[in-house]
Amino acid sequence: MPQIAAFLVLDAFVALIGQPVWAARLDDIRGQAAAGPRAGQAIRQRHAMELAIERLRTATPRPLVPAERLLHDMVAETVRQSRILGPSGQMRLAGALRAAMTGSATLIPLLHLMRTAAMQRSRGFDVSFPGLEHGASFDLLLRRDQVEAEVVCDVVSAEEGRGVHRGAWFRLADRVDPDLQTWLAAHPGRYLLKMTLPGGLREETSLAALHSRIQALLRTRSRQDHDEAIVLRLDPLLLAGAQSDETGLVSSLRREFGPEAHLSVTTAGGGVFVMAARAAQENGIAGAIRKRLADIAPARLTGTRPGILAMFVEDTDRVEWRGLRERLELEGETRQFMTGAAAKGVVAVTFASRIELFGSREADAAPDGELRYRNPGHPAARISALAPAVLSSV
Repeated sequence: MPQIAAFLVLDAFVALIGQPVWAARLDDIRGQAAAGPRAGQAIRQRHAMELAIERLRTATPRPLVPAERLLHDMVAETVRQSRILGPSGQMRLAGALRAAMTGSATLIPLLHLMRTAAMQRSRGFDVSFPGLEHGASFDLLLRRDQVEAEVVCDVVSAEEGRGVHRGAWFRLADRVDPDLQTWLAAHPGRYLLKMTLPGGLREETSLAALHSRIQALLRTRSRQDHDEAIVLRLDPLLLAGAQSDETGLVSSLRREFGPEAHLSVTTAGGGVFVMAARAAQENGIAGAIRKRLADIAPARLTGTRPGILAMFVEDTDRVEWRGLRERLELEGETRQFMTGAAAKGVVAVTFASRIELFGSREADAAPDGELRYRNPGHPAARISALAPAVLSSV
């Protein structure tokens, strides 16, 4: 596709949403991103698709880099479907686009749907959209050599398996930062505030309560504060081999406290104040995903055809995503799900994250654009026509 046409596709996509709605959404995202440096960065990452689309459509036409090309292709598939679908399908697509423009929603569910359809088409399947066209409980229908399979596209947040939500942690760090800078000005040095949060950190109420406890700890110059919901301990920062710059310090802290710790660094003059927090229990991201699988399989698959659950794991980073795979947590929970009654109609489960969405070829990305786990107990598991969509990738 010529480059000028590529940029016109982006305009056509925005036209589907409506220019006023799109402009208002971008203003909302920018407003949220101004709330604080840490939370703002998280907001920009969460809404990276919307911001990238706007950046591309308002820029001088130029060759697209690979990640931009993949985003363009998903957008183009959406525009194409808007012209192929009947009136009911067009209304449902418009509704999905409007829903993506509200609250904490993003374009990810719709882009995941379009990417999944394009990926299966590239594997030799005829792909239709009964979810949009007819309001079916499943999203896609695959056909190949007279064999059909239903596909449910779903998004599950890694936050569902965390006791301490990253979003809440970023908001807390931004709120506490001015207090810590003031405190460092009066108490120069290097400090470490370790937090164990048996009650977790999710809602604004728990965030406000923890902020108040930290303020009281600083005000009274206490070394510790604890109850059944919060354990705080303030100590000098003594970290062997820690580098002086923030990036090096965070790397050293990550090695010290592990991948599940939530970290924040505040500096003022020559002073450094580190906060490190953990939930009382290990994260249960894979377990939360298994629960999601068990919830959606019987609700969204009809049971009349083999079913594929195409899951997009949101709100995870490269290290966490790689760990879920290398420690076999994702595979283990998926295999366990397949032994239960809820998986009776499921021939395979697939997983992707934002790393696969943009076609990363690094070791962090799953091969072939997704992880696949075939259900050996399903009667259709060994049908050759379905193999490209269901054959296990590990």
